[in-house]
Amino acid sequence: MSTARMRKIPMLDLRAQYGSLASEILLAVKNVLESQQLILGPEVKELEREIAVYCHCAYAVGCASGSDALLLPLMAFEIGPGDEVVTSPFTFFATVGSIVRLGATPVFVDIEAQTFNMNVAQLASVVTERTKAIMPVHLFGQCVEMDTVEQVARRIGAVVIEDAAQAIGAEYKGKRAGSLGDVAAFSFYPSKNLGGAGDAGMMTTNRADMEVRLRSLRAHGAEKKYYHDRVGVNSRLDSLQAAILRVKFQYLEGWAAARRANALRYEELFSEKGLVLDGLIVLPVELEGQTHVFNQYVIRVKRRDDLRRYLADNGIGTEIYYPVPMHLQACFEGIGYKQGDFSEAERAATEVLAIPIYPELGLEDQEYIVSAIARFYKG
Repeated sequence: MSTARMRKIPMLDLRAQYGSLASEILLAVKNVLESQQLILGPEVKELEREIAVYCHCAYAVGCASGSDALLLPLMAFEIGPGDEVVTSPFTFFATVGSIVRLGATPVFVDIEAQTFNMNVAQLASVVTERTKAIMPVHLFGQCVEMDTVEQVARRIGAVVIEDAAQAIGAEYKGKRAGSLGDVAAFSFYPSKNLGGAGDAGMMTTNRADMEVRLRSLRAHGAEKKYYHDRVGVNSRLDSLQAAILRVKFQYLEGWAAARRANALRYEELFSEKGLVLDGLIVLPVELEGQTHVFNQYVIRVKRRDDLRRYLADNGIGTEIYYPVPMHLQACFEGIGYKQGDFSEAERAATEVLAIPIYPELGLEDQEYIVSAIARFYKG
């Protein structure tokens, strides 16, 4: 452990964010409680309108969680037993869980080493006549290379459902995440760039037919109260969450800019310490024509688990996204994949380490983090 005075730097500091917005958030909550319009009230409608405009979409439909934002589009497209959905094995569980829950079969495409996103060069080789959807995951805040995804999907007549849970505000060739497929799913889990005070989600689309279906499915399949055209679920975004998110939404662009500035500063600091040139760590990249919003700042490192323990001993919070790829999860054993099938995803699972990137992170904090990593590797 370093003899320098220890700092305490959490992986994410939501208290700092709340402290700067407390009065606005409490007022917004108070107004909803006084109105008693708690379910799909005016705040929900306004948030949907604001998110639709922000994502360059015609429609946005709120729901109860990011997980439901993935499930409901699959339901809307009537995907189920016998159907295949192509996605990434290196993602959060909800991506694949939503597919399996409906009885469909996930088909995986390995990731790129550089971005952790789906390797679209492999996409055409795995689609079949049973492929009903492609679900690209814009991991850590950078979009998948969507031109190829769209080309393959249109050729076989499949739909594209963006898993944009970590990518609100990210751009691909001037287009926003959420507008790049048939439907997109966003999560407002507290750790996201735009996070609520619990679970909440949103779906965006430019298809009028999908907007109608998604609104129906989130409310037990009823377009008119007590008249059910299809079997849906209860996944309504409540007005309290929407009110809190509307307050935070005003600051989203500034927070994204701060995350990007912190990412640039990390590049400079790691370079100054010689860690990049020595090949001890590999930094995330922002591809040409993209805008990365850095929901997470994920480095690839040697001796990952030892480094993580060392950083914890020095007061630095980290996280591993993700330690086990989806094709190796015990609950998906029956799908038929095995160790070695997706080498890049498996290698990433042993090397990735997310370090703090939240907007309130200061220069001294970043210098402390990078110096600790340099001490671990170079003494």
